[in-house]
Order: sequence, then C-alpha cells, then structure tokens
Amino acid sequence: MNKPLVTHFFDEPTNTFSYVVQDPDSDACAIIDSVLDFDYAAGRTDVRSADEIIRFVTDNGLSVEWILETHVHADHLSAAPYLHQKLGGKTGIGARIVEVQNIFGKAFNAGTDFARDGSQFDRLFEEGDSFRIGNLEGSVLHTPGHTPACLTYVIGDAAFVGDTLFAPDAGTARCDFPGGDAHTLFQSVKKVLALPRETRIFLCHDYKAPGRDEFMHETTVAEQRTSNIHVREGMTEDDFVRLRTERDATLDMPRLILPSVQVNMRAGEMPPAEDNGQVYLKVPINLF
Repeated sequence: MNKPLVTHFFDEPTNTFSYVVQDPDSDACAIIDSVLDFDYAAGRTDVRSADEIIRFVTDNGLSVEWILETHVHADHLSAAPYLHQKLGGKTGIGARIVEVQNIFGKAFNAGTDFARDGSQFDRLFEEGDSFRIGNLEGSVLHTPGHTPACLTYVIGDAAFVGDTLFAPDAGTARCDFPGGDAHTLFQSVKKVLALPRETRIFLCHDYKAPGRDEFMHETTVAEQRTSNIHVREGMTEDDFVRLRTERDATLDMPRLILPSVQVNMRAGEMPPAEDNGQVYLKVPINLF
C-alpha cells in the first residue's frame, strides 16, 4: 500500500487541521479542508492560514491536483477559491452537497443566483469513486451522520475523516445539525473502522480532551477500535445513539456556523455583492 506524505497545518482559533497530501514519487499533491481566517466581530477575512499552505507548496515545488472538502464545515470558512486561484487544482466534495445546499439555501433565503446542484465544485464524489494524486490512488467513503454530504478520503494508508471521528479520548462528531443523524453516523464510523488496523486516520478538529495537554491530529484504526470513548469495540448502536443524543443536547452552536455555512455551501465563495457593491452575510433571527 502506498504511503502518502502528509503535512498538517493547524488553525487554533477554529481548532481545525488542514492537510497537504503528497505523492512521494512525484510533485503531485492535494489540499484537504483549508481555512479562511475570519474575524467575526469585524466582518473581516484574512488569508494567513492559506498563505502558509501556499508557501509550503511552492517551497517544495509541488503541483496541486485537488482541493478537497470532507463536508460543508460549520466551524470555519473554506479558503478553497483563494487556493484555487493561486495554485490551481480541481475542487471536490460529496455529491450530497445538493441536500445541504437545499437545506441552507432555504434557511438563508439564498436568491435564484444560488445554484443548488453542486455545480460550484469541479467534482461531486459518490461512494466508491476514485481519484488520483500523481501515482497515488484515492478512494471515497460516503460517511454521513454529522452532515448528509460527509466523506472520508482514503489515500494509500491514510484516511481523512473530516468530523466523522475525533481523537479516541474525544469520540465522534455531533449529529444535531439539519440532516444529521446518530444512527447514520454509527454506521459510517463502522465503515471507517473496517479499514486495515494500521490505517492512519487524520482528524479535522481537536479540542484537547480533559487530561490531555497537546493537540492531536493523527490516530489509527486500531487505536480507534480499542479506545474511542463513543464507538470502541463492544459499543452497540443503541448505546452510541443514546450517548450521542444526550451529549448533543448540551452543546452550543459553533461560533462561526452562520458565516461558515453561507460561504461553504458556495464552495468557499462569498454571497454576491448587493446593489451598493458590498458583500453581506445574513444572521437569521431565532431560526436555529
């Protein structure tokens, strides 16, 4: 099995890991789950995090073939359009982005200019689809539950799970967003944990579970099967659904969910400017 070179980048304000995944035998690479910096109070974006990735790519003479999203993130804005402009590469996400676009297109009363067919992305991935990064072959697992469109990208011995799994001492993603479902997430996790035990799992987020002082971006299937506090071996689906539902009832909305979803359902593009030339993000009152 090929072993891609994986470099992680951490955005601490949103606790998000982004990745550059390299083919060791060529200059080809992919970028997964990028971050556009956003000061919510000021309504101001910045590209510091994306520029760090760009510097890494250019300093190492890499060629970007893919800019991938594991799902429509609710906790950070995607930098995919900026990276695409600077580095090229095709954009990709799960085909069920269409469901997410319909749900949130209605929630934010997006206009007729907002296509709800996923056409903002170059590739809409289905379960079992494959793609290439140089000599590396990647495959796609559809792993919904957190959102309907969540994917896991399996590239050689590495799996990029988005929010489906967290570190073993942190468990799994919440399932209380529109289109989420705890039963579905349990089945999705089982797909991931059916991969070979030595498979490296790369996480999208970490919040340092109680008693742990370091952020964690990587684990393995074996570690998850043995130690994950929500889905380790022996946990039944009913156990998980009860635990996940009780946990979700205590959680606040992510700080950046309202701007993030509006932008990320558009593949990282801002809504169109209004007639005064200014771009605005909406805050629906008492909707969620």
